[in-house]
Amino acid sequence: MKRFILAASLLAAAGPACADPILKPLVDLRIRYEADHQDGLAKNSDALTARLRAGITASDGPWSALVEAEGLLSMGGQYYDGLHGAATRPLINDPENIALSRAQIQYHTKQLTITAGRQRIVLDDERFVGFVGFRQNGQTFDAVRTEWTPIKGLKADLSYVWSIRTIWGIDGFGARQQAVSGNTVLANLSYATPIGTVTGFAYLVDEDEAPVQAFRLSSQTYGLRFTGSRPLSKKVKLSWQASYATQSDYHRNPNSYRADYYLLDATIDAYSWKLNGGYEVLGADKGKALTSFQTPLATLFKFQGWGDKFLTTPPNGVRDLYGSVGYAVKKIGVAQAVTFQAVYHRFDSDRLSQHEGNELDLLASAKFGRAVVSARYADYRADKFATDTHKFWLQLDWIL
Repeated sequence: MKRFILAASLLAAAGPACADPILKPLVDLRIRYEADHQDGLAKNSDALTARLRAGITASDGPWSALVEAEGLLSMGGQYYDGLHGAATRPLINDPENIALSRAQIQYHTKQLTITAGRQRIVLDDERFVGFVGFRQNGQTFDAVRTEWTPIKGLKADLSYVWSIRTIWGIDGFGARQQAVSGNTVLANLSYATPIGTVTGFAYLVDEDEAPVQAFRLSSQTYGLRFTGSRPLSKKVKLSWQASYATQSDYHRNPNSYRADYYLLDATIDAYSWKLNGGYEVLGADKGKALTSFQTPLATLFKFQGWGDKFLTTPPNGVRDLYGSVGYAVKKIGVAQAVTFQAVYHRFDSDRLSQHEGNELDLLASAKFGRAVVSARYADYRADKFATDTHKFWLQLDWIL
């Protein structure tokens, strides 16, 4: 926070005084019930939790400031939160917490945005860097971020991060610390062409972890991404994305390795239906722990199944062949933005080509005014990796 205060002071000194700032409150409430069953564990987990984020933004011309606090309370159930109790129940990684989730100052113009302080950083689809919005405690970054658009279609995005505030909250310890320090650099350069957007990225992750795993998630990742869409008719659209990256050890990581990442994905939106399919590979090197392709800063829940079996890429890597079908309508009775989705995954290892397991994920959600109600279900059937796991969520979100 010393660096944030210094940066904020310099920015404030450089800009005009805020005579009449525009104030806006921030309120984000979530209540969620989660139930988990996992073969091999003696007991099930069920958790009823409530999370509230509240804060305020003040803006005047190109300048703005934001402060937001977060509190998470367990209101019932018995579960292992990753920090408290014995691991005889499935992990529900939402430990109780109270924290300053964001505290930032920002300078914003049409071409340039500079954000300093504790902030959210979301890059592309969050496969490498994200907010981890599904978990009750999100992930934020103590950082200085510069976004620059010198000409139409070209955008440079550069962040220097000295601390990562994890989902484990104030009681975090060991490999699940409250914060991970280091000198991380996130660089992203994109250009919009007539046929799609090309993005080059370099993510130098420097994580000074607990002594038992010191520096083992420090990595350097370089890659390219191509995304685009094209209308096929008045009510039918094709979207696609393709990505490649290579990763190796970085800084003081004691594991010498190199692994690759591939993604091919296509989506067809037709009337109220959405069909999606893709193939994603997180490669392996030697078949030893933490020598496969890792994405420790990603919003991992969005990828490789909601059962969260692959939060850490297995030593032999993972190949995910997936497909989904979704249906959405604007309104059914008093419910708005009604959505149904089913996703199927087949998981295989990258090294040795073993079948790891299959997963079916189901989602239903609807909006009622400012509130969104959703229900999810994940069913992971293990073969060569992990154990059978079933999860259910019922969630209410209300945002001011």
